[in-house]
Amino acid sequence: MNRGRYSDWNQNSSPCTWPGISCDRGRVTGIDLSDSAITGGIFGNFSALTALTYLDLSTNTISGGLPADLSCCKSLKKLNLAHNIIYDVLNLTGLNNLEVIDLSMNRFFGGIQLTFPGICKSLVVANLSTNNFNGSILNAFDQCQNLQFLDLSANHFAGKIWPGFVRLQEFSVSENYLNGVVSPDIFSGKCSLQQLDLSENALTGEVPVEISKCRELVTLNLWGNNFTGRIPEEIGNLSSLVGLYLGNNSFSRNISESLLGLRNLAYLDLSRNQFGGDIQEIFGRFTQVKFLVLHSNSYTGGIYSSGILNLPNISRLDLSFNNFSGPLPVEISQMMSLKFLILAYNQFTRNIPPEYGNLLNLQALDLSFNRLNGSIPPSLGKLSSLLCFMVTNNSLTGEIPSELGNCRSLLWLNLANNQLSGPIPPELANIGQNATLTFQQNLKNDRITAGSGECLMMKRWIPADLPPFSFVYILLTRKNCRSIWEMLLKGYGIFPHCVGGVRTFQISGYIQLSHNQLSGAVPSEIGKMKNFSMLHLGTNGFYGNLPPEIGLMPLVVLNISQNKFSGEIPVDIGRINCLQNLDLSYNNFSGAFPTSMNNLTELSKFNASFNPCITGVIPAAGQLATFGKESFIGDPLLILPSFMNDPTDTATGVEKPTKHPKNQTNHGVFFVFFIMIMGFLGCGLCGIVILVPCIAVRKPRRHIRMSLGR
Repeated sequence: MNRGRYSDWNQNSSPCTWPGISCDRGRVTGIDLSDSAITGGIFGNFSALTALTYLDLSTNTISGGLPADLSCCKSLKKLNLAHNIIYDVLNLTGLNNLEVIDLSMNRFFGGIQLTFPGICKSLVVANLSTNNFNGSILNAFDQCQNLQFLDLSANHFAGKIWPGFVRLQEFSVSENYLNGVVSPDIFSGKCSLQQLDLSENALTGEVPVEISKCRELVTLNLWGNNFTGRIPEEIGNLSSLVGLYLGNNSFSRNISESLLGLRNLAYLDLSRNQFGGDIQEIFGRFTQVKFLVLHSNSYTGGIYSSGILNLPNISRLDLSFNNFSGPLPVEISQMMSLKFLILAYNQFTRNIPPEYGNLLNLQALDLSFNRLNGSIPPSLGKLSSLLCFMVTNNSLTGEIPSELGNCRSLLWLNLANNQLSGPIPPELANIGQNATLTFQQNLKNDRITAGSGECLMMKRWIPADLPPFSFVYILLTRKNCRSIWEMLLKGYGIFPHCVGGVRTFQISGYIQLSHNQLSGAVPSEIGKMKNFSMLHLGTNGFYGNLPPEIGLMPLVVLNISQNKFSGEIPVDIGRINCLQNLDLSYNNFSGAFPTSMNNLTELSKFNASFNPCITGVIPAAGQLATFGKESFIGDPLLILPSFMNDPTDTATGVEKPTKHPKNQTNHGVFFVFFIMIMGFLGCGLCGIVILVPCIAVRKPRRHIRMSLGR
């Protein structure tokens, strides 16, 4: 084992003097090496630690299996190995005095029968979540009479649910493969549950009304199963209930008025069910609710008649993925407690009400995939706490208001697939400059989220097909979403990027302006945008020189394709150390190709094709040499390494990259081939003839629904 921060232990001194070691009468009783950069396998020789009562090796990079002589620690009461990469079958035989065990976030596999019920006598807390355990959990914990907290979530357990969970205080078995019905007989005895999470399994049938006997329940999470029928009206008797998550099932009947008895209800999720028509009036009477999540149903109306616009404490309102139509309700602007307003994927029409600029606590506004038109209201510039603004895939027109630059917390901006015109206002470079105040406000809240709706929201925020965003995207299981969401809203980065050449997990955002009708020069002020990892300006009408200040941005993704940029490609791009995806294609760049790009050692996607006036030699070694000729198609003046096929060989034919739209005009195709032919005529004619085809040919606008920013 590499002892990490404790590698300087003095082997000649008593272990009782070492940091992380506790002793009693000269015998080691506790070892706390948590979060200490330890790697490798767990040290052996536990047979000498018979007085050990506490062992914490959590949050390291420990691998391998459990040492066999760990069973010699007969006095061990607390064992914490969480957040490592331990790969083993679980066998803790002999540790009969354990009271607390946390093995979460590892790679344990197999069944748990070797350990349970053998070590159950004193066990109070057991966290086995986020591993690869499988098999049945029936009877495994029957003898754990003192057990109060059991977390088996995010494993591969299957079969029937363990009926003994009702005597616990907290039980989570979410993200497994349990099936069958939840029998009413389970609740025949005393129920001590305060937290019950059965989400994301394959449980079927109706929710038993007997669950209402669990009068101490604070959280009931049945999300993501196959429950059908009605929501039991008896749930209204659970007066202590704060969170009720019934989303992603097949409930279809009206909500019973008895649920108004839930006087403490703050979080209500009925998303992904079969509710339709008008939103029931009952929702407007949950005056204490903070989070109301109704996305992915078939609601068509009732926003006004239900009274939800009058809810005084609402913090998150998610009505996305329904069939609402008509103008956006101006009355929303009076919901002053709103922080997250999600109305995407509906049929809302007309303009964005300027009054939404009065929602001064708003942190996220998502109006994407509607039928909105008109301009972006300058009044939105008053939203100083706004972190995310998404209006992609509408029909918005006009210019980007310079007032948006006052949104200094704004880190995720997606205006793609509209009809916006005009230049990028220089003031826009001020967004994201100071999100600290918003993050500090969120840090004061112990729990921002309610474990509901975060995944769907983040999957619209995080680009699914662009590394490193895509690496985070594939990790968005529902349980991970809760922690990742809190990290984002509290200012912690979720993937590394470069700031000043140093890799950091500092928070970063993106700017998505592609597929509009924007024009003009990109302002040099863009170099001030130090908190953004992605800049997507593709398929617009930008022209002029690309400002060298763009090299000051800590970008991972830069896409300026299908514009009218001219002049030389800035050598400064070669200084963006963490750049992974660069698309310069279909522009009018000229002059020497900057070999500084060969320094971009992390570049994995690159396209400079169809810039017919760039010249120079592509090095035969280095990062640029890792790309094929398809990255340089339509660049006849570039000299490629000999191992690449000659891009000017007409015998092979010239095909445009598959990512480029196929509906080019014949006129545009003619110019491309004309440019290619000019390459054969020699440098003597290039100076005269090549000037004409270097004039841009405007490509037709792509009318697509982009996955980016869903």
